[in-house]
Amino acid sequence: KIKLSSCFAFLSVTFSLKYFHTASSQVTNFPDFVAVGYLDDIQIGHYDSNTRKAEAKQEWMKNFTTVDQHHFEWQTDLGIRNEVIDKEDLKRLQKRFNHTEGLHIYQKMYGCEWDDETDEIKSWEQSSYDGEDFLALDTKTWTWTAAKPQAVPIKHTLDHDRDLMAYLKLYYTGICVDNLKKYVRFGSDVLMRTELPEVFLLQKTPSSPVSCFATGFYPSSAALFWRKDGKDLHENVVHGEMLPNHDGTFQMTVDLKVEVTAEVEGKYECVFQLSGVKEDLVTKLERRSILSNASDEDNVRVTVGATVAVFIAVILAIVVVVAIRHKNKQAKCDPAAGDDDTERSKNSTDESSRNTDLLCTGTQSDH
Repeated sequence: KIKLSSCFAFLSVTFSLKYFHTASSQVTNFPDFVAVGYLDDIQIGHYDSNTRKAEAKQEWMKNFTTVDQHHFEWQTDLGIRNEVIDKEDLKRLQKRFNHTEGLHIYQKMYGCEWDDETDEIKSWEQSSYDGEDFLALDTKTWTWTAAKPQAVPIKHTLDHDRDLMAYLKLYYTGICVDNLKKYVRFGSDVLMRTELPEVFLLQKTPSSPVSCFATGFYPSSAALFWRKDGKDLHENVVHGEMLPNHDGTFQMTVDLKVEVTAEVEGKYECVFQLSGVKEDLVTKLERRSILSNASDEDNVRVTVGATVAVFIAVILAIVVVVAIRHKNKQAKCDPAAGDDDTERSKNSTDESSRNTDLLCTGTQSDH
């Protein structure tokens, strides 16, 4: 992630590797155990108790075997071990909470973060039971924090397990970070790319806030805000959360409460900033550029008007054709018209028909 300000100052660049485990009981049509891996909020791997096989979720990750041919075998073995451990932990927690039956879920989230400028490393691990925090590892003091009374005995046991703590230190300061750096280097063409968004101004009704909506950008290190007369706005502004799109890009919104009049047009502007792009993407607030329900009604009126115009044009065309046919009929009945002229007219009409057929055929082929 890259922290941004309105003057587009980069403070830090970080990459993250996160894993999420879910062990469950009596959940219909869902594996007993699922593990997924994310690199900078992009899913890169998946394992579950049905397939019992680690799979890459990005095309570039599928080719990671060119760097480490045994990587996915190792991930599969790790997934199988974690499945056994987490399902056993779920059973123990059910006993501690006196839950013998029913739907219950044990979740674990862990990972590491690396700053490629300062080389600073951060890591974390925490777990939850039935959606509530249960236990967390403080990787600064290397001690455990209990969020529930039932977690206190487990905390004391883990704090005194030296072998486990040695492994956790090795994993979070070494193995996790090494894998993160490998993934970043291997997927740099995808992870280090920049894609600018489409930006729209939206308003439900004339009295609603004006939403500045940016979608289709990458990476997620971006900022979206309103300015007035060149100054950042903080009042009457509401920032929406950043959300992922299905294609791996992102979207975000920022709302501005303002009455859009001729006096304010041009004074307000929505500004989008993206990591790796020096120039701001600026969208000025103008009534004609706002998409709204009122605009839709105007479009309907325009469409109806256009339809009426087309209908009138068709009627006029029919009248013209009828008049021409009537005139030609009179010409055929005219004894002054010679046989050669009639034959040339017939040949010309046949040729015109063939050309028209060819044109229609060509048009259909294009479609």
